[in-house]
Amino acid sequence: MRADEKILALDATALGQRLRARELSPVEVAQAYLARIEATEPRLNAYITVTAETALEQARAAEREIAAGRWRGPFHGVPVALKDLLYTKGIRTTGGSKVLDDFVPDFDATAWARLKAAGAVLLGKLNMHEFAMGGTSDNPHYGTVHNPYDTRRIPGGSSGGSAAAVVAKSALATLGTDTLGSIRLPAALCGCVGLKPTYGRVSRFGVIADGYSLDHVGPITRSVRDAALMLNVIAGHDPNDATSSHRPVPDFTAGLDANLRGIRVGVLRELTDWVDADIAAGFDRAIAILAGLGARIEPVSVPALHLGLAATFVIARAEGLDYHGGWLGERQDRYGQATRRLLEGAMTIPALAYIRACKARAAIAREVERALDGRSALVAPTTAIAAPEIGQETVAAPDGSRAPVVKKLVPLTAPFDATGHPALAVPSGVTPAGLPLSIQIIGRAFDEASVLSLGHAFEAARGPMPEPAI
Repeated sequence: MRADEKILALDATALGQRLRARELSPVEVAQAYLARIEATEPRLNAYITVTAETALEQARAAEREIAAGRWRGPFHGVPVALKDLLYTKGIRTTGGSKVLDDFVPDFDATAWARLKAAGAVLLGKLNMHEFAMGGTSDNPHYGTVHNPYDTRRIPGGSSGGSAAAVVAKSALATLGTDTLGSIRLPAALCGCVGLKPTYGRVSRFGVIADGYSLDHVGPITRSVRDAALMLNVIAGHDPNDATSSHRPVPDFTAGLDANLRGIRVGVLRELTDWVDADIAAGFDRAIAILAGLGARIEPVSVPALHLGLAATFVIARAEGLDYHGGWLGERQDRYGQATRRLLEGAMTIPALAYIRACKARAAIAREVERALDGRSALVAPTTAIAAPEIGQETVAAPDGSRAPVVKKLVPLTAPFDATGHPALAVPSGVTPAGLPLSIQIIGRAFDEASVLSLGHAFEAARGPMPEPAI
């Protein structure tokens, strides 16, 4: 194995340890990743902007600091990339749209500012579904993102570039955002880890909004431990975000190795009844692994979950219209057709529908809390299908009918954006066709630690995922 291949094979946890011990140089690591970007981008299209000069400058600074004994923490010198929804001072931030094609912020999003303060190295800004308003990452302005396991297929969205880059090893760890599932969906379809923290755990300041009350910022990584490490850095109260929580931030890595024997885990009936046969079989295998680790598996019912997709869609579109109102009037011709239609359709949403959607989300949250009572977590598949082909509009439903692709992707994730509970997508294997499968783990509000512990134990018992085709 070549030296650069050895570097790319390390997860953030292992790389950080090697960098601290000065067994590797941040500069050679950055160079390895920049070369990987150059090699994979023609087939992947995960990036909108590659910040090579910035990355090398930050890597040289990290090398000097580490050599002088001024180690900042586990992400010092570690190369990361950001969904192009997060502001980056002095670096173009497009939101995946020509509306903001020339927008250069004069401040950083808080989540990136915290990673930068921890010494992370910025490789670039990642491709996505325009303004995060979709689940395919088929972008009309910057091109379609391709799935590393099969480049004819979508990576999911809206954080498609964030997951594709992690799996293709053109970024070590990334940040995404999640409004109806946009961290967990691409993590599931591409075969990596995606964490949607509790609403308020991570600041939304400096993030282009999709739906104010639904948006979450979180890590997309190769391993659960990497997600925990990244959450340690980005979590915490931010005075610039009135919705950010004052709750203390624990060390999310501290309890990762906890024993699962005897813990109670609820299987959500409503999210397992209508999934594709390959997904159902993969989920059964995942549940068997958890049972083998000593977890007590219990079926649970949350009837209000069927309201999740409708409620989150109404809330997201109404709040998104408020955010985009000025641009929609002044720059209408710069929007992609699908995004413009969504926003124009939002103009027909009556106030009563928004109010009822907010009531529905409260009902879902109450039922989820009841289901979690006495249990460590709830589990479900992350999606109802594996990655569909690019441009595919419908898929076969179990009853033989055809269903829109979006209705087989977001219904399993959207309810937990409505409730704000933490939810983790962890790869659980592959289909007979070699496409990634994923299990979703949902926990109590601000109990990311239990979710991560369960995910970490499952990941270790599952064993390594097969390497992607790219």
